[in-house]
Amino acid sequence: MQQYLSTKPFDLHALHLFHLVVKHRSFTRAAREAGLSPSALTRQMQSLEQRLGLSLIQRTTRSVEVTEAGKFLATEAARLIGSVTSALDGLHANFGSAKPEVRVSVSRTLAMAHMPGLFHANHQRHPEVVCRVSYHPSSTILTALDANETDIGVLCPPSPLPDTVRVTHRFKDRFELIAPAELAGKAPLKRQDRLKVWLQAQPWLMLDATTNTGKALRRWMSRQHLSVQPAMELDSFDLIINLVASGFGLALVPRRALALYRRKESIVILPMAAHFEREVVALTRKHRKLPLHVERFVENILF
Repeated sequence: MQQYLSTKPFDLHALHLFHLVVKHRSFTRAAREAGLSPSALTRQMQSLEQRLGLSLIQRTTRSVEVTEAGKFLATEAARLIGSVTSALDGLHANFGSAKPEVRVSVSRTLAMAHMPGLFHANHQRHPEVVCRVSYHPSSTILTALDANETDIGVLCPPSPLPDTVRVTHRFKDRFELIAPAELAGKAPLKRQDRLKVWLQAQPWLMLDATTNTGKALRRWMSRQHLSVQPAMELDSFDLIINLVASGFGLALVPRRALALYRRKESIVILPMAAHFEREVVALTRKHRKLPLHVERFVENILF
């Protein structure tokens, strides 16, 4: 038996609490999720550090910093907790009375029009399966996959992808340039050189520059020599489309996102010499066997 476990044991509950502290970077928020008082959580962390003989967390009045030893343990703890959680989920799904559940984390940069391809076929074929859907930034989804806090992640991937996840589906998401109908009527569409000058003088609505899609979109625009200063930065293409329709400015949005927009007469798609495309992928954990109902959900994704 490993020497620490035989002489100074600590349990999975302690690792789980440590994982929450690292996840939230806050004793107060971690304690709230764990159902403990902050002082009780503090004692648990102090006891864990004493038993390991290592400093894991440095806490100040304003922040929680994780030491190098803490970062190492946090990575391994997330995988260990994820494996145990996956085993327990599989146990309950196969032998318990609760309905099977699939947890799907979707990037905030996907639009409502992307959702039917994720859920429709599985709902038709396996209506007994409960889907719990959440919206998160891509970095949060990758962390949640590693910790088994979600089963499937759908996002625009960073490069490189972590080696702990595998791609089950991928598709190219083509973008269109849209403008309010009234503003589009003033665009010099027959002259590409004049059109580019006109475009750069208009107000733009852009996806948040911190997102993977936002970064890729700005790199593409730079290659097209299209330099704009956004009037607004948002994290939702559905919101961007509605604001464009209301006359707030121009935007590059996924063509698929326009499918569910009902007031199409208020938006005009402007011609472009080249089109931006992003890749969207569905991810699962690589090194853990998926429960049967999750495997079936993955098989039923339609993109």
